[in-house]
Amino acid sequence: MAPLRGMLTLPQLAELVEKEEIETVILGFTDQYGRMMGKRFDAEFFVEEAASHGTHACDYLMTTDMEMEPVPGYKFANWEKGYGDFHLVPDMATLRVASWLDKTALVLCDVEDEKTHQPTSVIPRTILRRQLDNAAQMGYEMMAASELEYYVYEDSYRTASQKAYNGLEPMGWYIEDYHVLQGTREEKFTAQARRHLKYSGIPVENSKGEWGHGQHELNVRYTDGLGMADRHVIFKQCLKELADKLGFSVTFMAKPTTDPAAGSSSHLHISLWADGDNAFDGDEPLGPAKGSKIFRWFLGGWMAHVSELMVFYAPTINSYKRYVDFSWAPTRIAWSYDNRTAGFRVVGSGKSLRIECRIPGADCNPYLAYAAALASGLDGIKNQIEPPDIFEGDIYSAQNLPRVPYTLQHAVSNFSNSQFAKDVFGVDVVEHYTRFFQTEVDSFNQSVTDWERQRYFERI
Repeated sequence: MAPLRGMLTLPQLAELVEKEEIETVILGFTDQYGRMMGKRFDAEFFVEEAASHGTHACDYLMTTDMEMEPVPGYKFANWEKGYGDFHLVPDMATLRVASWLDKTALVLCDVEDEKTHQPTSVIPRTILRRQLDNAAQMGYEMMAASELEYYVYEDSYRTASQKAYNGLEPMGWYIEDYHVLQGTREEKFTAQARRHLKYSGIPVENSKGEWGHGQHELNVRYTDGLGMADRHVIFKQCLKELADKLGFSVTFMAKPTTDPAAGSSSHLHISLWADGDNAFDGDEPLGPAKGSKIFRWFLGGWMAHVSELMVFYAPTINSYKRYVDFSWAPTRIAWSYDNRTAGFRVVGSGKSLRIECRIPGADCNPYLAYAAALASGLDGIKNQIEPPDIFEGDIYSAQNLPRVPYTLQHAVSNFSNSQFAKDVFGVDVVEHYTRFFQTEVDSFNQSVTDWERQRYFERI
């Protein structure tokens, strides 16, 4: 396979810096929300120093809320410990041109303890790396793809903020699912997104209109699990910054409006590979398809642990507004073959056989979502967990099937009490993220919403 456009080695970067074609290098990592945090470096200094030595950032970044306020109650970092530094170590395999920015390159970092230089356990990328290491010890490599959806608006981010995010003008004005004419109207944004992703080391497959007004989907090529999570993060950063540059806005909220329009998902496609072959491929009958025992057990484990690890698929209060029957979002835990009402949709055959989980929303942190999926599937293989029988028909109407959690509070309770989560991620990780997600719940519970004012102000 030809080298990906936009990917750089350090010598290649040094050459571009010498030619003054690259002047800035961003060092970034994601916090719990999946937001990219980091620093911008002078490119010459990066080549001479930061590429080999990395940099530092305040560890409070893993204890803040959405407003960047430090939240008490974390063991990892707090006022008593003085909020020290952790060490950002550039993963040079991720070094690339950030095509959408002027004369800029980007590299993602792993995060290490400042004193021990061991990986910091609560960092999302570390959590995924550890599950990938577990898979490797069992002889498997995870291949994956994120299928991200989003809404695009004519309003700039500043205008949207001034409007309190109400009354925004979608870029499309009727349902545009696969609709080429409506998609053409959005090419002023989407064409540039495809182009910049391609020239930033993220190969693009296609884009299409989705079921909401101004809702779109842009698909990139699958790759290994860590590489896909990295692509997912850079994808979102690129689209947000490109929209900002063009005077538009884009949101990856799971459900940005209260109308019946579809929410935005991040369907995860996963397969396990061993010795160059798809370990899911096999001759055992799986409804209309065929697969292996490994496939069956991985599916069984993934399904068995959904409710315990739901916070990693649906991390916000808003996430749970998406799970509405007949909305294209799954509401029940079942699997089927090529059935879009299923939480787990099996697609492909032979070497292309894979599992598409339709539960995660576009608001998920990909490192955490993939870590949850892989940990669950590997447990299925270790313990030979059988999936339930294949379901055929309308899963929305199957009231007897187990449902995904109704609220973030429900999901947090499941996660905090999960022995499985503590065993596979560590007690420190479960405690840290329980605190993080509970903070979201508490913040929402203390807020007075527009819905409450409209409903109760005059008439109660």
